Amino acid sequence: MRKIGSHVSMSSPDYIAGSVKEALAYGADALMLYTGAPQNSFRAPISQLRIEEGLTIWKEHDYDPVDIIIHCPYIINLANTLKPETYEMGKEVLRKEIDRTMAIQARYMVLHPGSALTGDVTESLLQVARGINEVLREDDNVVIALETMAGKGSEVGKTFEEIRLIIDNVIYKDKIGVCLDTCHIHDAGYDLSDFDGVLRQFDEIIGLEKLCVVHVNDSKNVRGAHKDRHANIGYGEIGFDILNTIVHHPALDSIAKILETPYINKQAPYGYEIENFRNEQFREIPL
Repeated sequence: MRKIGSHVSMSSPDYIAGSVKEALAYGADALMLYTGAPQNSFRAPISQLRIEEGLTIWKEHDYDPVDIIIHCPYIINLANTLKPETYEMGKEVLRKEIDRTMAIQARYMVLHPGSALTGDVTESLLQVARGINEVLREDDNVVIALETMAGKGSEVGKTFEEIRLIIDNVIYKDKIGVCLDTCHIHDAGYDLSDFDGVLRQFDEIIGLEKLCVVHVNDSKNVRGAHKDRHANIGYGEIGFDILNTIVHHPALDSIAKILETPYINKQAPYGYEIENFRNEQFREIPL
């Protein structure tokens, strides 16, 4: 099995080079990073990110930059139809993230669709598409992967139908895709014990060709709770066996699987979780 990794940090002074080294230490052949703090728009200049050094190390292990996934910051909320300034700020930040993603030579960038607040959900979904259209350029070599959401609060993108509505209204269809989050769709009410059935629904409503990235997370919540609380693999309501089936599903062979599970005692669990998936056997995390 290839293409399994985790979220990794990116910080001064090592930046991308440090991110790659962290992923390799976990036994990963895919990774996801934020190009700055996820809660704000402050970003170090591209020239400081040690991109070439990081890519050289990655390629020396015969890994592809396409499996370096970029996650957009949480502050982007294109779904907010109530505050035009939030929408405009979101577009500005998204444009900068596109430029940084291309500079890193990554292809897929994960974007939360956002929250409608007290606004109309359909209008919010259409505004997400409009914002993407106002930002994306024909020559951008990126795919914005809309993340499936748990439906916490007023989040949009909690069903495949909502994601499809956004995609239908994006102009550059080759530059829009989906990131499937296992915790989120479980919390949204999808039954992952019938993952073949979930994939059939996804294919019928969106199309499997749009699936770009999978976030592999267990959940602290019962199915349909709409809470979005990640658990470590095998320690939640989904369970190791179901998640292992998903990770090894043949339909996902070419897709990067990314862990976003919680730290335990301030230590990353990813090396153990990746090893468990590679061995297809659950062992407790000794942290």
